[in-house]
Amino acid sequence: MSKILYDLFPLKKYAGYEVNSMYKEIIRNKKAVYYFSGGAVSKIGDILSGLAFLFLAYRMTGSSIHTTIVAIAETTPYLLFGLFGGALADHINRRNVMVIIDLIRLIVLTIIIFLYIQDWLTYPHLLVGGFLLQCCGCFFNPAHRAVLPAIIPEEKLSTANSAWDTIQRTASLIGPILAAWLLASADIIYFFIIDAASYAISALCLSRLPTMPPTSEEGRLSIASLYRSVFDFFKWISKKPVLLHLYITTFFVVFFNTWVWQVGILLAFKEITQNGEQWYNALQIAFGIGATIISILIPLLIKRLDMKKYILGCVIWGLGISIIGSAYMVPFFFVGAILIGIGLPISSLTRVYLIQTHVPKVMLGRAFSSNAVLLYAANTLSLALYAVLLSFLSIRSLILLSGAGILVIVCFYMLGTFFRKKPGV
Repeated sequence: MSKILYDLFPLKKYAGYEVNSMYKEIIRNKKAVYYFSGGAVSKIGDILSGLAFLFLAYRMTGSSIHTTIVAIAETTPYLLFGLFGGALADHINRRNVMVIIDLIRLIVLTIIIFLYIQDWLTYPHLLVGGFLLQCCGCFFNPAHRAVLPAIIPEEKLSTANSAWDTIQRTASLIGPILAAWLLASADIIYFFIIDAASYAISALCLSRLPTMPPTSEEGRLSIASLYRSVFDFFKWISKKPVLLHLYITTFFVVFFNTWVWQVGILLAFKEITQNGEQWYNALQIAFGIGATIISILIPLLIKRLDMKKYILGCVIWGLGISIIGSAYMVPFFFVGAILIGIGLPISSLTRVYLIQTHVPKVMLGRAFSSNAVLLYAANTLSLALYAVLLSFLSIRSLILLSGAGILVIVCFYMLGTFFRKKPGV
């Protein structure tokens, strides 16, 4: 057992190695600083505008159904256009794509701000605005993800991914805190103003990156070429067992997690406590802090990110959900959340690293866009199916089922597939 733990977490190899020194080279890389700065600012802005769309939808209609429709309008674009966003990122200059899309999003938000100031903003405007912004995200996000391996050496990718994950999680904490302050002291229009400013800053930062010529080896850009490149990517990945199994396992793990984390735990708190929303918010904060710390420490604790680490993270993740469902008491909810906060960053960062290092650069945009579409599909299916299952099973039973599902899928399927033979890529 000690040998296994040493192989997984070779701490002795890092004796005296401080976390600060690990990130020093990343900070000294001006390209990385521009990349992270633009991403951090726009992430906070995205959170604010996303909340503003939901808040305004409810204020205008007073309907939870209409508010939900706005949320659906913000997720549908990824299912419709996500794959083509990655194909486009592989066909044209990625830096220019990101800058242009940031400017388009700035224009969309400027129109929304103008309509709000003139008191012309209506519910259909919210639907169209949210849809357009997320359509832009379909093309921006895969290009943004695919840029990192081009500006960071491969041996530093693990540290860079951890830095980016930490930045995103920190922004996810800052966004709601800033939103609470704005709601108490300012008009909701400032949500959109801050987001618009964040896109302007992001465009400025990303414009400082070096030019990145098209990486696709295919000819002139057209609708037919985008379809063909998407087909070629799936044809290619079907012959890569590691990546294929990585995608399949990710789909099922996310499927079993989504309802539990977004809905199930909140309902469980309401079922066993009198202050369910407060407990749920506290759990989210505890999870966010823990996951951020783990993201920072991963390059220190884990030297090599591979399928074993991915499996380890998923097992810890599944154990966390299982503990919540089996104990079903408030203290154990936090124990489970801590385990999820450990397992989720390990598995997600390993997945990103495996995609970055195992997929040719000419296909990175398509790889990340297909991964995003897979996640959104898993999220949508999970929420829909569990809503039906709630009519037949208790909240506790569904949480237990989810934890067990992750452990069964990961432990038996992945262990049986990958540890009996050495996979090739």
